[in-house]
Amino acid sequence: MEKGLVYLIGAGPGDPGLLTIRARQVLEQADVVVYDRLVGAEILAMANPQAELIYVGKISGQHALPQDEINQLLVEKAAAGKKVARLKGGDPFLYGRGGEEALYVRQQGLDFEIIPGITSAIAVPAYAGIPVTHRDATSSFAVITGHEKPDKTVSSIAWDKISTGIGTLVFLMGVDNLPTICRELIDNGRDPSTPIALIRWGTLPQQEVLEGTLQDIVQKATAAAFKPPAVTIVGEVVQLREHLCWVENKPLWGKRIIVTRARAQASELVDRLRAVGAQAIEFPSIEIQKQVDQEALQTAFKNLEYYDWMIFTSVNGVDIFLEEMFSYGLDIRDLKGIRLVCIGPATRARLEKYGLQVEITPEEYRAEGILEELHRSITPGQWVLLPRAAGARNILPETFKAWGVYMHEITLYQAVPAAARAGNIVEQIIGGEFDYLTFTSSSTVTNFVKMIGEDKVSLIDPLLKVACIGPVTADTARDLGFTVDVLAGEYTIVGLVQALIEDARDSKREERVQ
Repeated sequence: MEKGLVYLIGAGPGDPGLLTIRARQVLEQADVVVYDRLVGAEILAMANPQAELIYVGKISGQHALPQDEINQLLVEKAAAGKKVARLKGGDPFLYGRGGEEALYVRQQGLDFEIIPGITSAIAVPAYAGIPVTHRDATSSFAVITGHEKPDKTVSSIAWDKISTGIGTLVFLMGVDNLPTICRELIDNGRDPSTPIALIRWGTLPQQEVLEGTLQDIVQKATAAAFKPPAVTIVGEVVQLREHLCWVENKPLWGKRIIVTRARAQASELVDRLRAVGAQAIEFPSIEIQKQVDQEALQTAFKNLEYYDWMIFTSVNGVDIFLEEMFSYGLDIRDLKGIRLVCIGPATRARLEKYGLQVEITPEEYRAEGILEELHRSITPGQWVLLPRAAGARNILPETFKAWGVYMHEITLYQAVPAAARAGNIVEQIIGGEFDYLTFTSSSTVTNFVKMIGEDKVSLIDPLLKVACIGPVTADTARDLGFTVDVLAGEYTIVGLVQALIEDARDSKREERVQ
């Protein structure tokens, strides 16, 4: 049996974009993922789909699994020949008990690998616009546990030395002990007017920042009901936030958005949403299932020279058609003489990636736009090859028939419901955890409704805004009971993100007026 290995991985402070390349590589290969409380769903979504996920998170006074049992779990899984990803928030060696777990693994005769993570002690203040050092403020900083119990008779922290001997102090897990921290610093010589900031859920869209001084922050935190998890930063550098605040200025900062697109295609939308400050939650409602009508396709391959036009209505259609064509022994040269039409810029870009020239891309990225453009060029008696998804709209074949144009339609794939449980997403929507629900095709809408149940649509519809990529998708959403609040002006991923930005901006204006 192959020997197992334990990877002690720092997942960073929360923003999935801050996970290291090495960490992601291991997650994608791991057989078992043992993860903590502060590891978000977006990072877990990067794990091997076949991996066993085991939650061992800890909240003050509540442990899903005691530390000694976590140690034993890691050894048990590794001893069985598994690749074990032990996923911790921040860095595993900074108050992550990574050292303890590594020692235990080694003592049991097993191997481990350390994958450092970006620590919240530096990243969280940075996301709040607070550098831990600055030439005009301080050249030193310290990271201190804030988790000491207030009733400890002897503190392990040298308050008399750190209070005045270090410029910036960063306390991790210190919200519950905030009164003790402030009192000790003041009693040991720190100026009561020293600036302090509490940063909750740092690097994530729900990030909150509370500023004050050592003298008044406890009162402010109590009044604001400020709860952990949070990072506490003390020092003159806090004043720089006024000038260096950046992430909160992003147009979709703080918005949580559900992406229902197939997981294999979701990356572009997810990446663009994260780039403008949103938290994109992947909940794929469809999977693209290859379903080729081989008889029809091979007939087309044998007769390519007779087609005048070929229309692609999706990137999936391009990829599957060309994959099948190449495996049949043909190449790009066999498409010579066929005039290519595609539904939008993404499909066009994919064709051009293969070295193909596209003759027509309509201004309106839907079937009606294709027909409007083709009507000027196509003539009765010509042949059209239409490779596309099963269950697509009939407007193209019906119109071609009316025009006296011959059409050969070939089924290449089908959008089928994704294998996922919808219960959690419905509960989270009802709990007010999301701002927008996005749909990028009619199939994402119909399958989302199948997953959650038709009876849930009227329940969740008032609780978030529904955003659709185009009018066809919007019509499907309305037919199934949704109120469409956001409609992309350009029927592309870029257009959808822009529409979300504009809606969020308009909502902010309305809030100011009120």
